[in-house]
Amino acid sequence: MARIVVLGAGFAGLWAAIGAARKRDEIGAGGDIEIRVVDRNPYHNIRVRNYEADLSEVALPLAQLLDPIGVSHGIGEVEAIDPARREISLVTGGGNETLTYDRLVLALGSEVMRPDIPGLAEHAFDVDTYAAALHLEHHLTSLGRSVPAPGRSTIVVVGAGFTGIEVAAEMPDRLARAGITGSRRIILVDPNPAVGATIGAHARPVIDTALASLDVETRLGVRVVSVEAAGLRLSSGEFIPTRTVIWCAGMRASPLAASFPDARDRLGRLLVDPMMRVADVGGVFAAGDVASSVVDGLHPTVMSCQFARPMGRFAGHNVVADLAGLPMLPLRIDWYVTVLDLGGWGALYTEGWDREVRATGAAAKATKQTINRKRIYPPLSGRKDELFAAAAPTVQAPPPTYGAR
Repeated sequence: MARIVVLGAGFAGLWAAIGAARKRDEIGAGGDIEIRVVDRNPYHNIRVRNYEADLSEVALPLAQLLDPIGVSHGIGEVEAIDPARREISLVTGGGNETLTYDRLVLALGSEVMRPDIPGLAEHAFDVDTYAAALHLEHHLTSLGRSVPAPGRSTIVVVGAGFTGIEVAAEMPDRLARAGITGSRRIILVDPNPAVGATIGAHARPVIDTALASLDVETRLGVRVVSVEAAGLRLSSGEFIPTRTVIWCAGMRASPLAASFPDARDRLGRLLVDPMMRVADVGGVFAAGDVASSVVDGLHPTVMSCQFARPMGRFAGHNVVADLAGLPMLPLRIDWYVTVLDLGGWGALYTEGWDREVRATGAAAKATKQTINRKRIYPPLSGRKDELFAAAAPTVQAPPPTYGAR
């Protein structure tokens, strides 16, 4: 029996597995092709919601999603990949294991970059994973139960990109939920001269207005020199007393992308063709944050579920088609939107690669909630037909806009 291994169960990996099972079922190869998912966790994390105050619905058991479609899954930490031998070295609950494959879908995603800053590893929080988000939530809850002390009510978010802005904007609600009321400070730190430096000139005035209304302070054009239990020190010389530093300063592809001798971009992502194949490496596909594909003839994908989900669906379809000697389908996406959550102020909806503003405030917030709570979720009914329908190798239309300009 031929084996397809999917490494990672994030947005790309989950949909690659379901897409592969769909194609396997379509060609009647259930007894000939095994599909196996390996992830370090037994759940699929709706990762883009890790910044939110309520984390109760952001970890979905893999058994609920994969058992109904005959996809096996196991917990393991990937240590190494040998594409020449088609072998994967894993650490599991039973010890070291070697897993062989006939076809591989690499979907190990990305991770937050953690530079070698004194105290960062020991004292900073992040929302990169569900476990990290829970750790932050428990910390905030503990602060809410503690007696007032220097830095207790000050939150410093480092990194004023998409994640950092969303974390900072959500923080007033998170502090209130934790019972931290009264005088409090939320400070957003970034080395760039403006918040949202990569988000575009059209969007930045909206973001500035929202953050000002939420009383979020900024420290721009500075870097973090050190992080301590009592606060952090900036390159400007300022020391900010705080017990909560949240690190959101950039992402990079899984280091395991370096297992392949191919070209990678500045984020460490493998370059893949429209079929999601890794060039010059037989039998290997890649999707999601670990891969970069030019999907409209000009623009490479960005690290977001907007691209990871269709990349996964097409990778899953194509990996089975490739194994069976059938035609594969190229992925093309001719639209791009961003929907940035701005907490109690609302949200920001932009269209196009130049990020023209189309909706703001409550109208954009309605779109964001549709995305975060419905659109990016797999069917939870446990029905094979619904899972397969959702995994069809197609591209969704752009999300709805409410009250767009």
